[in-house]
Amino acid sequence: MIVDRSLRQRAKLIWRGGNPTLSSRFVAEEEAIALTFGGSTHAVMMATPADLNDFGVGFALTEGIIESTDEIASIDIIESSLGVEVRMWLDDDRAEQLMARRRAMAGPVGCGLCGIENLEQARLPPPRVSSHATFRARDLLQAVAALAPLQQLNQRTQAVHAAAFWRPHGGISLVREDVGRHNALDKLAGALMQQDIARAEGAILLTSRVSVEMVQKTARIGAPVLVAVSAPTSLAIETADQAGICLIAVARADGYEIFTHPDRIDFSDSRTVAV
Repeated sequence: MIVDRSLRQRAKLIWRGGNPTLSSRFVAEEEAIALTFGGSTHAVMMATPADLNDFGVGFALTEGIIESTDEIASIDIIESSLGVEVRMWLDDDRAEQLMARRRAMAGPVGCGLCGIENLEQARLPPPRVSSHATFRARDLLQAVAALAPLQQLNQRTQAVHAAAFWRPHGGISLVREDVGRHNALDKLAGALMQQDIARAEGAILLTSRVSVEMVQKTARIGAPVLVAVSAPTSLAIETADQAGICLIAVARADGYEIFTHPDRIDFSDSRTVAV
């Protein structure tokens, strides 16, 4: 659902066919969002100021700060003229663990590798997804096709990414949008956690390219399948393979490309041709 601060109408001058015309259009909002834990800023992201409770919870999960919502004592959303602070307080155990690994993270976009201290941290093995779920190839194709009409903010702005969760017998149950692709996925992660949806039974759908951080976040979420409209990087493929995630990319109306764990896909109603 679009909130008031997600978009704004702006004046514009159109020049097409040699004639200038005054008009206006809706544009996506982008603000500085500070994510704080225990009173200390952990990250500052440029993001769409919507679904910020989901954003805070999802960021905490995908960064490995928490494993369940019970470990967050409280969340407050504090607005100011400079941006928005998502203020989170953790239980004692998690707060102590975070203090032990505290690292500064500040960047213009959501990035799962910002602020790491050494190269080894960039290549830590992802958590292994625990799921035996399989999915029909044609169902996943239909899921991708069903996403665009549900992207309410993008329909009005043509400027934001989406991350969605789909299940075979329930369709797309959640969609989150943001100017940052990482942020959209974090918001989805937070919504899934707070609604206690079984992530091991569905697939993550992305309207963006697949970098290693997106795979790492999907592994933290616990979804066995990741489907994206754009191509993956080499490291994203390697990481998905390690995590047990079926990585599907370049999803188009007529099909898609499967890079890892094709055993999760049921081709019984399709013809498989070796190339």
